Amino acid sequence: MKKEKALEAVNELPQEFDLEDLIEKLVFMEKVEEGLKQLEDGKTVDQAKVKEMVKKW
Repeated sequence: MKKEKALEAVNELPQEFDLEDLIEKLVFMEKVEEGLKQLEDGKTVDQAKVKEMVKKW
């Protein structure tokens, strides 16, 4: 995550906030960025393939 994105997240919070809320927001943002990168890199599994995998459980 870039520093600018983290600062944006902090600036969006109210004047007083729980530290847990900030951490939760930063983790969420990081996970979204990670997912988008995986999508760009073609590291995803389509829905039909997932359904096949679930049937084998």
